[in-house]
Amino acid sequence: MYQRQLSFQEAVERALKVNYCNFSGRASRSEYWWFCLFTFLLGLVLGFFLGMFFPETVANCISSLVNLALLLPGLGLAVRRLHDIGRSGWWLLLVLTIIGSFLLLWWYTRPSQETPNEYGPVPNMEV
Repeated sequence: MYQRQLSFQEAVERALKVNYCNFSGRASRSEYWWFCLFTFLLGLVLGFFLGMFFPETVANCISSLVNLALLLPGLGLAVRRLHDIGRSGWWLLLVLTIIGSFLLLWWYTRPSQETPNEYGPVPNMEV
């Protein structure tokens, strides 16, 4: 048995379609980091095109709406990633401190727990 790594497309679809506002269960490392890359690239593309074709106030409004739409899937994914390493989602509040942000970053890079934990089975397990 091994943990299958999700592709970019699978991770984005899971975050936006399957688990849009899901704060329970577990999310693998690949699912979390592919979604982070998606939001980063989307921000770059939106910033570039909106800045070229729209006035600043309209661009800011559109950008804010997109960020608001991605807030819940991003938070849910962060909480489920913490669950994957055996931590409570409440640890996400560490992001409010500078040192806590580095600790969260380190936790998000940790491999999944190899056995089921209190938050659910190991994600993406295949025989």
